Amino acid sequence: MTLLGNIIWLIFGGFVSGLGYIIGGLSLCLTIIGIPFGLQTIKIGIATLTPFGKINVVAEDSSNLLTMIFNVIWVILFGWEIALSHLVHGLILAITIIGIPFAQQHFKLIPIALFPFGRNLQDVN
Repeated sequence: MTLLGNIIWLIFGGFVSGLGYIIGGLSLCLTIIGIPFGLQTIKIGIATLTPFGKINVVAEDSSNLLTMIFNVIWVILFGWEIALSHLVHGLILAITIIGIPFAQQHFKLIPIALFPFGRNLQDVN
């Protein structure tokens, strides 16, 4: 089911979204200050490419001061827009029965979009 879900996800917008995140992350990495944020954007892009069969995991070092500072800066500059986008897309997809599994994937990406430092999507296996 996860393979089929990921294939359908990629065909209907997941590839373009993930590629957009990766290109945006690479452009953020052009500056020294933007490298940590660019790496997180690339991580979100990779998570957006194939979200089926993965769970949201909080890392052990997610409570240190630097991670919290980066998360606050992220939320103010980028995170709320990305999370709002996933929320709107998830709500639109949840209108139909066929769209509910895809809406769940958007809702799964919201915490990573809000606070990417200290969070990862890992395989269920």
